[in-house]
Amino acid sequence: MSRPELLFPLFAGLETLEGVGPKSARAFEGLGVTRPKDLLFLLPHSGMDRSRKASVHDVVPPATLTVEVEVGAHFPPHRKGGRYRVMVRDAALEWMLVFFHARADYLQNLLPTGQRRVISGKVDLFDGVAQMVHPDHVLRPEEAGDLPAYEPVYPLVAGLTQKMVSKAVDAALLRAPDLPEWIDPGLLAKEGWPRWGDAVRAVHRPGDAAALASGDPSRMRLAYDELFAHQLTLSLARASLRKTKGIATIGTGVLQGKVLHSLPYAATAAQTRAVAEISADMATPLRMNRLLQGDVGAGKTLVAFLALLTAVEAGGQGVMMAPTEILARQHHEGLEPLAAAAGVRLVVLTGRDKGTERAAKLNDLAEGRIDILVGTHAVFQKDVVFHDLRLAVVDEQHRFGVSQRMELGAKGRAVDVLVMTATPIPRSLALASYGDMDVSVLDEKPAGRKPIRTALVASSRMDEVVAHLARAVAEGRQAYWVCPLVEDSEVLDYASSEARFASLRAALGDVVGLVHGQMPAAEKDAAMARFVSGQTRVLVATTVIEVGVNVPNASIMVIERAEIFGLAQLHQLRGRVGRGTAESTCLLLYQAPLSESGERRLKTIRDTEDGFRIAEEDLAMRGAGDLIGTAQSGLPRFRVADLERQAGLMAVAQSDARTLLAMDPALSGPRGQAARVLLWLLDQDRAIRLIGVG
Repeated sequence: MSRPELLFPLFAGLETLEGVGPKSARAFEGLGVTRPKDLLFLLPHSGMDRSRKASVHDVVPPATLTVEVEVGAHFPPHRKGGRYRVMVRDAALEWMLVFFHARADYLQNLLPTGQRRVISGKVDLFDGVAQMVHPDHVLRPEEAGDLPAYEPVYPLVAGLTQKMVSKAVDAALLRAPDLPEWIDPGLLAKEGWPRWGDAVRAVHRPGDAAALASGDPSRMRLAYDELFAHQLTLSLARASLRKTKGIATIGTGVLQGKVLHSLPYAATAAQTRAVAEISADMATPLRMNRLLQGDVGAGKTLVAFLALLTAVEAGGQGVMMAPTEILARQHHEGLEPLAAAAGVRLVVLTGRDKGTERAAKLNDLAEGRIDILVGTHAVFQKDVVFHDLRLAVVDEQHRFGVSQRMELGAKGRAVDVLVMTATPIPRSLALASYGDMDVSVLDEKPAGRKPIRTALVASSRMDEVVAHLARAVAEGRQAYWVCPLVEDSEVLDYASSEARFASLRAALGDVVGLVHGQMPAAEKDAAMARFVSGQTRVLVATTVIEVGVNVPNASIMVIERAEIFGLAQLHQLRGRVGRGTAESTCLLLYQAPLSESGERRLKTIRDTEDGFRIAEEDLAMRGAGDLIGTAQSGLPRFRVADLERQAGLMAVAQSDARTLLAMDPALSGPRGQAARVLLWLLDQDRAIRLIGVG
């Protein structure tokens, strides 16, 4: 399936545009522009009012001024490289233009004495006299009509000027063809959006500042195109996953019942709902691809385990994958009592299993004697063969993009996939990153989880904090103490974990342990194990404890230099306590004075434990790319769409994309064909491959 011919001119080399040579083409690469079509989506970020004024009197310097003048006398500089001045007179006043390093013959030609010119540029006051240094435009009155009243200002990189960019954009606009409409006609009319070609021309010729805002109809339309193309790609990925025949896995509920009966508390309504959604998906002969999203401590593990039991009840096997060995072993320990209650065999497999022990586990797995396997990515290795794998549960999503989700399906016959993430993601971002998945949300905490008291403490009160800790340890409680960095760095004056460990040990004795990122894995595990067993009472740690560690007796969390952590990180760290029966406390130590954003972050954490609210606030403060860490988020980089300000459009785009594909799965109807053009235009080649040879 090849690119539609009508897009060829937009995909030619940049140098085919008038005024773009090899040198400027290289400079354009710095803006991510390699083809004419990229220029269409290089939007101006601001603009300059170049509307005509009668006199310099009509503006308050410093300001941009466009005015017709009569050129007066020239005053060349006294010494080489000095100021060259040209007197001009507008309708009311005489003032001057100033040039540096300019050639006299060039200026006399440009501004002949006695003639009229329209000039535009920044005017300033210098010793009470108005002057304009190097005007941006000098035009004869008859050419002045070419100057837009409002001139767009583009992003620049070294080697490019505004003039070069606008000239290239104008040349690209001449090539913009008339494209068929891919937006649903009802939506187009309801929103009052222009057609694609009109929108592209309008965003590059803004009439005023309002036309540059994300709410401008032309910008909204182009943003929607991007979100719609992205959601089409995700929906196609979802459809192709679902087309792969799954296995109908229908549980009996017997094993689930045994586990639920053994629990000291009842499952929450949210857990029951999520289990029902998952069971319904597993029972269809299509592949499940579901995201289980829940806040810290919302009980995702129980839901995932009940789903794994559905696979076992139906005569199959399940696997749960964790990102690290520590976590895999922890999942295994946490699930053991549940597995015992259900009477199923649960085994852990990590990279550490070697030789005969590993061989025995692999043999049991292939023979079907293991019901549920817990492991790291080691379960992806060639020699790991299941007897009848039905469900794969993946913990901690962000280390796992769409392509790995597809790869998972290769193990066994189109395995159902359930992904768990403890990072509450605002709806707009969840749709952007996981639009190919169906989502179950756990939005309530299980009974018995007590609220965590959170307090802000200035680091000048460190001694009080240590004294408080000494009393708590004497009462048999356990605490985490999280430090920012590992080595002392001259530049950043952080108490490193090594130094903090030494000072706490001096104050509290040998009940203090240490774990940080530079330690060998075995030492890290040993230090964690001593803390889990209660040998050490205080664990000094860098953020390695962020993910998943479960020590119910730990009821105090001290986070040092809390102001330099992100909101999501603070929320995850705080979630490590409050897992037992004791009242829990989280102390956020900060170094005064706090920046405005630092204060806003710490107060947000202090005032709410709702992960979804914290995530929305985080999105508002930091932006989408940072929130998931753009590099590993698999979050698409949008050129026009702004996920923070246009979040509502993403949901519309998703339902629109799913509806279009439901009506026209091969995208062969008129609107489907138009949507194909959009996918080519926006480089969604992956989507085009998924449609196949339709």
